[in-house]
Amino acid sequence: MLLAIDVGNTNIALGLYAGTELVRDWRMRTDPQMTADELALIMHGLLGEHASGVTGVSALSTVPAVLRELRVMLGRYYRAVPRVIVEPGVKTGVPLLVDNPKEVGADRVINTLAAHHLHETTCVVVDFGTSTNIDVISARGEFLGGVFAPGIEISVDALASRAAALRKVELVRPKSVIGKNTVECLQSGIMYGFTAQVDGLVRRIVDELHRTAHPGEVTVMATGGLAPLVVDESETITDHRPDLTLLGLRLVFERNTR
Repeated sequence: MLLAIDVGNTNIALGLYAGTELVRDWRMRTDPQMTADELALIMHGLLGEHASGVTGVSALSTVPAVLRELRVMLGRYYRAVPRVIVEPGVKTGVPLLVDNPKEVGADRVINTLAAHHLHETTCVVVDFGTSTNIDVISARGEFLGGVFAPGIEISVDALASRAAALRKVELVRPKSVIGKNTVECLQSGIMYGFTAQVDGLVRRIVDELHRTAHPGEVTVMATGGLAPLVVDESETITDHRPDLTLLGLRLVFERNTR
């Protein structure tokens, strides 16, 4: 079985594949201070009965400190197992049509690979994580660029810390857009405000694509841990793929171990 490891700034997502089927997935908190041994111990506990069945590992990390410990962990505990760490030199098959390809994070490249695998159309991928990343992929699977915006949780934390009368609230849909109390006002601004932001950006992106030699259907996909907060409210998102990055990790492993 293939173990896919996606280390993000806030969470680490793990996925276990038997062939093309995602058997199980887990999420754990990202701690930049975590050692290789601690990482191995927690992962082994989550994998449980599946731990001894891992026959391959595909991983990426957007956190340099964790990437270093991830390398040590894989070398120490998975030495005999074929493994791929997404970095320069790894075959992804994704052309990066941007000013500086070295700036493009491994997660964005892998999401591009997975999106193109799922859809033969031009794609817009909205990744709701620590930041909200919107990436644009041509119908040929080329990474065209994208948009960064502050993530939902970052914005909520900043608002609570900078406004004395406001506080963190449960991120759920309020009774109405017009809040009748502080909690509802905050929930409305968060839920509908971020949805409107994403929909507005996506509409502008689609308009620009149609004006710049990318006509035809555009598939708008959502992924990331916070995507469920927005997907049901969005008017532009048509496909929700929580396991998009894990799928990309499976695909890149297959490309580099054939």
